[in-house]
Amino acid sequence: MASLYFTYSAMNAGKSTSLLQVAHNYEERGQQVLLLTPATDTRGGQGRIHSRLGLYRDAATFSVNSDLYRLIETEHKEQRLDCVLLDEAQFLSEQQAWALARVCDYLRIPVMCYGIRTDAFGQAFAGSAVLLAIADKLIEMKTICHCGRKATMSLRVDEQGNAVGSGEQIAIGGNEKYVSCCRKHWFQALQEAGVQPSLLEQAVTKE
Repeated sequence: MASLYFTYSAMNAGKSTSLLQVAHNYEERGQQVLLLTPATDTRGGQGRIHSRLGLYRDAATFSVNSDLYRLIETEHKEQRLDCVLLDEAQFLSEQQAWALARVCDYLRIPVMCYGIRTDAFGQAFAGSAVLLAIADKLIEMKTICHCGRKATMSLRVDEQGNAVGSGEQIAIGGNEKYVSCCRKHWFQALQEAGVQPSLLEQAVTKE
């Protein structure tokens, strides 16, 4: 039975680098892979998976309205796929996350998704929440906060490096816009900026 994998971390942990390495490993053995990346992420160029180390590969793109099951099924009929590798999985809709599970169960193709769990305000991305609930295998990639503790949160910052506590859930960016940090320092940075994430504010009030 093919499996659905979700590899997750805070920003800048090397997820795209890992994805590209897995693709290379498959292809080195003469196997076929399909790489997918969201059309909205153009940091490395349209339809390109780009790592901070400078590695990149062209990839098929998807939007929130894409029928991923049909897209993968069509590719599979043209050339038998041995694996699907999807970058920035947080941009998946709930329906698309379930469609990837169906790819594993009915097309029998392993699907490996890479992404982050929560947005800059501590709220779960819809697609990531589904993957966390239904993936056969969960893999956490680790990176560290400036204090040396494991970073689990992605703090959004402005051009001056100050914490940003409100805005759209999806805001494409890299090191210039996000800082990986532990939960404690993420919360402190938002407090210093005069922002209390609503859920944490309720928790603090109850103490």
